[in-house]
Amino acid sequence: MKKIIIVISTVLLISCASSNKINQPTQASRVVSSIDDSAGNELVLIQKFSINASIEEVWNAYTTQQGWQAWAVPMAEVNWKVGGLIRTNYNTKGKIGDATTIVNHIVNYVPNKLITLQAELSPHFPKFMQDDAKDFYNVIYFNAIDAQHTQVESYGIGYKNTEKYQELMKFFIPANEQSYQHLINYLEQGIKQEFK
Repeated sequence: MKKIIIVISTVLLISCASSNKINQPTQASRVVSSIDDSAGNELVLIQKFSINASIEEVWNAYTTQQGWQAWAVPMAEVNWKVGGLIRTNYNTKGKIGDATTIVNHIVNYVPNKLITLQAELSPHFPKFMQDDAKDFYNVIYFNAIDAQHTQVESYGIGYKNTEKYQELMKFFIPANEQSYQHLINYLEQGIKQEFK
């Protein structure tokens, strides 16, 4: 399975048997990840990080083709509007629209404040996820700390509190943290992610 961002959020590393939370960044990451299982039958993947960039720069990285291709995926097509689509592909030999394309629907947004995305899962995803896809959303908040620093908070919602999803979280958390680190590297150091 190719790494998934956002966006399904972008969205998980621990067993959630007793409201376990990860509240420490990994050694290689400034991203703080946690899982909220207080709703009982659902999990919320929460990932937060601060970035030394203006809120406009961070917003553009999330809302433009150029932004996506600089940090998240080798191929992107962005139709930025409510009801629009962000179509991406991690397969460097693929193309937008092929079977490995990941489609995120832009449910709503408030400029420089909030984005809500809903993933459309392809047949490459496990069946149990395809069955639950209508419940998956990624809500991303952008908060200006000051003119050159931004806090990003991503909430992946709709995951079920089952063993299958708890195992899946072990994949999502480090994959998302790595992608967010690519965003940080791009905006803070101008380093575009190379995809192979």
